[in-house]
Amino acid sequence: MTKLPTSPPPSNASKAMRSNRSSGTKPELALRRELFRRGLRYRIALQIRLQDRKVRPDVVFTRRRIAVFLDGCFWHGCPTHGRMPSDPTGYWHVKIARNRSRDVAVDSELSAAGWTVVRVWEHEPAAEAAERIQGIVGSL
Repeated sequence: MTKLPTSPPPSNASKAMRSNRSSGTKPELALRRELFRRGLRYRIALQIRLQDRKVRPDVVFTRRRIAVFLDGCFWHGCPTHGRMPSDPTGYWHVKIARNRSRDVAVDSELSAAGWTVVRVWEHEPAAEAAERIQGIVGSL
């Protein structure tokens, strides 16, 4: 695991960053509402134990073994909307790179364990993401 550089000094943004939610975000709630509206039933943040780690996908279809992750554009380095903050310490570049490499490792480990992994960006409209997920659930 890559060691993070020293955290940047506290700033006005620090308070805002601490208040970021890890679950129950607006995009996540919109996606869950849309999935439910389509008649799909799922588990929320169910822990899946893998060989080397434990993961908690945002939405899990247990019988179909489908794990859905809703990734934030900033935290997971969206190629369309992700903006790298200017940071002289390099903290955020390393942090986001580590998040992205962890995402790849989790996808690989879940796939090896027989799970289908679906990644949704927070900027994707909930209806489009739910349509894609519904197609995957229906095909398995």
